[in-house]
Amino acid sequence: MGAPEPNEHARAFEGELLYWVAFDAPQYDSAGDGPYRKAQIWGRYLRAGPEPET
Repeated sequence: MGAPEPNEHARAFEGELLYWVAFDAPQYDSAGDGPYRKAQIWGRYLRAGPEPET
């Protein structure tokens, strides 16, 4: 959803980036708030998904 941005939070790792992600389906957080259609996620919490089938 755009270029990653530097994470300037005091607890961020040096050089850590923030990414905007769009969800396939609206999501709720652990407090039940939402639905959210996109979110800004710290790089350390992202992982690669499965490889697409060819």
